Amino acid sequence: MSNKSFSLTRMTQIGCCGCFGFSFTRKPKHVPRPTARIANHSSQECLLKNDDLEEDDGDLYNGGGTDTVGLGEGGGMKSPTKHSELILMHKIERGLICRQFPVKETHKLIRSEDENGNKMVNEYVREYKIGAGSYGKVVLYRSSVDGKHYAIKAFHKSHLSRLRVAPSETAMTDVLREVLIMKTLEHPNIVNLFEVIDDPKTDDFYMVLEYAEGKWVFEGSGSLGGLGENKARKYLRDIVCGLMYLHAHNIVHGDIKPDNLLVTGSGTVKIGDFSVSQVFEDNNDELRRSPGTPVFTAPECCLGLTYGGKGADTWAVGITLYCMIMGKYPFLGENLQDTYDKIVNQDASLPDDMNPLLKNLLEGLLCKDPMQRLKLEAVAEHPWVIGEGEGEGGSPLPQYLCWCKRREVLV
Repeated sequence: MSNKSFSLTRMTQIGCCGCFGFSFTRKPKHVPRPTARIANHSSQECLLKNDDLEEDDGDLYNGGGTDTVGLGEGGGMKSPTKHSELILMHKIERGLICRQFPVKETHKLIRSEDENGNKMVNEYVREYKIGAGSYGKVVLYRSSVDGKHYAIKAFHKSHLSRLRVAPSETAMTDVLREVLIMKTLEHPNIVNLFEVIDDPKTDDFYMVLEYAEGKWVFEGSGSLGGLGENKARKYLRDIVCGLMYLHAHNIVHGDIKPDNLLVTGSGTVKIGDFSVSQVFEDNNDELRRSPGTPVFTAPECCLGLTYGGKGADTWAVGITLYCMIMGKYPFLGENLQDTYDKIVNQDASLPDDMNPLLKNLLEGLLCKDPMQRLKLEAVAEHPWVIGEGEGEGGSPLPQYLCWCKRREVLV
C-alpha cells in the first residue's frame, strides 16, 4: 500500500505519522496532551475501558461517556450528541429506519414472581446476572411468552441523570441516544434491540436485547496467545460486515473492541454497546475528540484533532484483529500519556514469520495516517479476509440486503 505522508501542517502536529516501514525523522519527545477530558488513569486497567465520567455520587456503574463537541451552524460549537438525536428523531418520525418490525415500547412495569419464586419484570423471568454494560448491569432473563432468553440492560434513571458526560449532558442522554440508534438498526452482526421498558412512575429503565450465549471475542487469548488465524478471520469478517452496515447508515460506533463484540453459540459475532456512538449526515463523518477506549484510540484522536469517525472505527478494528492474533495489545503504556505516545509514535510489533497476507492487512489497518489507512471496503476484499491461498479459493463476504434497501427494491 502507498505510504504517502500527511500535509506539512499535519506532519508538524503529529510527528511520526507514516504507515508501517515509513516514519518522519522528527518525532516529538512527548505527544501533545489531548484536549479531550479524560481522567488521569493510575493503572493499565483503566486504559482498557471507557470510563470518562464525572462522578456526582459514590457507586458508579461500568460505563463510558463522550465529551465531544462539534461545529454548529455558522461555525458555533454544537453538541454532536444533540445533533445525533435530532437526526435520529427525524429518521424515526419519517419511518426511515432499517427494521422490518419496530422496537416494542412498554410504559408499564410490573414486578412479580413466577411459581418457583423467581423474580419477574413484566413477562421476563430473571435467571442471573451476566455482566455489566455501559452504565448498568446486564441480566439474563427468559420470556414466559416465547421461552427465549434475552439479555436485559437495567438502569436507574435518577442515577444516570446525575452522571455528567459533558457540561450539559448526562449518562441518561447517552442511554437514550443508544436506544434511538438501535431502534433504526437490524443486521445479523448487530445486537438486536427488541423492547424498551420505561415506566414514568418508576426509576427503572430496561433495554431488552438479543442474547448472545457465546463468549467474548477476547476471552481465552491473553498470555497463551491468540485465537488462531481461522477463528480470527471468521470473527473479523463478521465485524467488518456489521461495521460496514453501520457506516452505510451514517453511524460511527466509537468504541469497537473485544468487550463490545459478542459471539453467539453458532459462532456469529455481533457488535453491541452503542452508548458513545454518533450519527452524521451527508457522508460528513468529521468528529472532535474521541469517546472510545484509550488502547483502541486512533493516532489522530490521541492528539485531540478533528478526525474522521469511520477511519477511527477502522483503526479500532485493526487493534482488535491484532489482539485476536497476538493475544495482547499492540500499544499499552504505563499510563494514559505513555499509551498515547506509543499509539502515535511506535509501530505495532509483528513477528517475522507472520503470514505475509495477514501482516499486510494489519499494516494497512494500523496505518498512522488516516488518509492512507485501509478503508473497510478494501478490508472486505483483502486476500487474507477472503481466505485466498487457504486451499479453497477463498470466500467473499456475504452480501446483506438490509431492510431499507429491500423496501426500495419492492417499491
